[in-house]
Amino acid sequence: MNRLTKLLQNKNKDLLAVYFTAGFPEKDSTVGIIDALCKAGTDIIEVGIPFSDPMADGVVIQHSGSVALRNGMTLQLLLDQVEEARAKNPDIPFVAMGYLNPIMRMGAESFFKRAKEAGIDGVIIPDLPFATYMEDYKELSRRYDLPMIMLITPETSEERIHLIDENCDGFIYMVSAASTTGARDRFTPEQTDYFRRVDSLELKHQRLIGFGISNHATYSDACHYSSGAIIGSRFIKLLETEPTSEAAVTALYAGIGREQA
Repeated sequence: MNRLTKLLQNKNKDLLAVYFTAGFPEKDSTVGIIDALCKAGTDIIEVGIPFSDPMADGVVIQHSGSVALRNGMTLQLLLDQVEEARAKNPDIPFVAMGYLNPIMRMGAESFFKRAKEAGIDGVIIPDLPFATYMEDYKELSRRYDLPMIMLITPETSEERIHLIDENCDGFIYMVSAASTTGARDRFTPEQTDYFRRVDSLELKHQRLIGFGISNHATYSDACHYSSGAIIGSRFIKLLETEPTSEAAVTALYAGIGREQA
């Protein structure tokens, strides 16, 4: 069974997904970062595909992507590194997250085939239109057993949310605000109203809240209003400031009040 599907069947609260950009801070950092996250007990690891025009990302992730590209990171190298990390970490779900352009350059089916071989368990493409998913990617996603995880925002209609719930797999990525990524100290009343509204829809798939989660308060709120939290910008900052990947993971867990495994 797909590792992500298995996890979501067995755990529905307090999930922690952590995002980082492959190739940052160094070209060969990917395997060590994955190892450190797995050892700490991270539930889902999102490996970011660097791209030159990441329109949904804030300055921290944009910076990490620029550094990764300068370091020589490519999609093919990313998947090779993921395969190396998978050999040492057989159980934790890995999700590839990136924009459509690099995947189209590789070829959609070539990407899905290689991602499956490398040990990827799900795919997030923030700029993939839902109609394009239905026409060109849904069949590929299910043929290779790689759930396509779609994003919703406070502006997403209830009709579209239900369509995503019916036609996509894995979890629903619930963007906390209609803005770019980036750490914030707390959620606003408008955001918590949005979380409650989506919760009332009684969707089939679990939801994880991302964008703006950086401390104990936002992590706890995300876990309260959904199945868990996705953290990216905060972790990338720590990768740049802490001396090792292990130290960055320790600081991240301490900051959100979660014990390591």
